[in-house]
Amino acid sequence: MASNGGGAVPESVAAAVLVKSEEMPAGSKKVEELDFNAFAGSKVTVEDLIAGMANMGFQASSIGEAVKIINDMRDWRDPETSEKTTIFLGYTSNLISSGLRGTFRYLVQHNHVSAIVTTAGGIEEDFIKCLGNTYMGAFSTPGAELRSKGLNRIGNLLVPNANYCAFEDWVVPILDAMLSEQEAAKGTEDEFLWTPSKVIHRLGKEINNEESVYYWAYKNNIPVFCPALTDGSLGDMLYFHTFKSSPAQLRIDIVEDIRRINTIAVRAKRAGMVILGGGVVKHHIANACLMRNGAESAVYINTAQEFDGSDAGARPDEAVSWGKIKVDAASVKVYCEATAVFPMIVAATFAKPGSKDSAQKAVVSSDGQHSAASNRSSGFALAGHFVFGGPDRRDTGSAAIFTV
Repeated sequence: MASNGGGAVPESVAAAVLVKSEEMPAGSKKVEELDFNAFAGSKVTVEDLIAGMANMGFQASSIGEAVKIINDMRDWRDPETSEKTTIFLGYTSNLISSGLRGTFRYLVQHNHVSAIVTTAGGIEEDFIKCLGNTYMGAFSTPGAELRSKGLNRIGNLLVPNANYCAFEDWVVPILDAMLSEQEAAKGTEDEFLWTPSKVIHRLGKEINNEESVYYWAYKNNIPVFCPALTDGSLGDMLYFHTFKSSPAQLRIDIVEDIRRINTIAVRAKRAGMVILGGGVVKHHIANACLMRNGAESAVYINTAQEFDGSDAGARPDEAVSWGKIKVDAASVKVYCEATAVFPMIVAATFAKPGSKDSAQKAVVSSDGQHSAASNRSSGFALAGHFVFGGPDRRDTGSAAIFTV
């Protein structure tokens, strides 16, 4: 090393700069580069990209790890019963508003998940999209301008207010019918209360539209939980309905649903979490897995940071401290906006060519009894009630409810 005046580098400087490296631990992976020259004359597949990104570093490596964890979830079988991983899928409402809804629909249509947790907007926006279009807009369009035109902005998406009017016209008669069924059962051995998951199941049946995520959840007996069911347009409709139906009132029991989701987690042979976004959906799944002393695997995808102590920002290791993810679990947090990365992850996991596996589906009644459900069955356990629909793929009409 050169030095001023031809003398030696000061010893203190050399000691500071020329620190001797230790040998890297055995098995250390070197950073790899994605060389598109290797694909000259051939198509580049999603699996090629994921393989090339796995040791690229930063979030590319996290994406590769997420793919590995999800594929491990799907490949696992209980050595005694051959049951599969119970996969909990969680997502926030904005993702249903976006085009990612089609990806969720694919997962539910093909039985790739066992249970879903979302927010009120994640429910209503699915049905609203069956009644009217959502349009591309701009993040920068002034709110006052949009308000004057009856347009609601979700990021760079626009939803005409007319869509919510159409939703009201569609859902209120269903609420009327649900109230009538509830009141007719009072004082009988069939007396019951609705729960958020029962409401969603019923709406999924009534929408009668294969574009709907919850139509397929209804068809495939996949429970959808929404502990914040009133926090959105659906809550507005329920509020308006209290005036219309007075003095009778629709009763929705959240305690029955918390027993149901927790029991699914407790009875699972193995639990996996795939959670897009944060808040209620993230914590509701994680807290259910606490009841089994943690999930065996977890993939988080969101952009939140942990410096503010938020649930959304917390890394998987924080959930380990609470017992919501097992100490030896495989887990990763991908710091990325979900619409930009989840389609690619699904393409490399659930939708990869030749993939036929589906998640274990759990049917849990209010007394805690558990059984593995077939991919499609005529009965759907509604935490203490069975709802029977016909065999036709697009059933209509009311369900018959029987207490078990």
